[in-house]
Amino acid sequence: MKKFVCPIPAALLLLVLTSTSVWAHGMSIFAYVDNQVVYTESYFSNGQAVRQGRVLVFDSERNPLLEGETDDEGLFDFPVPKIDDLTLVIEAGMGHKAVFVLEKSAVQE
Repeated sequence: MKKFVCPIPAALLLLVLTSTSVWAHGMSIFAYVDNQVVYTESYFSNGQAVRQGRVLVFDSERNPLLEGETDDEGLFDFPVPKIDDLTLVIEAGMGHKAVFVLEKSAVQE
């Protein structure tokens, strides 16, 4: 009698193991405005700062407004470039990317 080995449990286990490692490398960017300066903070899901991450800023029509780089603490700031909804994108290589939308109402304050 021949034994049948079902590949589904092995495939599910592989999926769970590889997915966990992907989730462990999540990244976030947060931004706020104070005195017409936008302050950003970027960090990985484990709390580690995104060092030398590339920050891109776009207006509501997806026109690029500026770009910069986070410092060793994951911080980057810049004067408000335009009174509009601003989309901030942080890129940290190897596919790490996060987006934050700063609404026009927050920029106007």
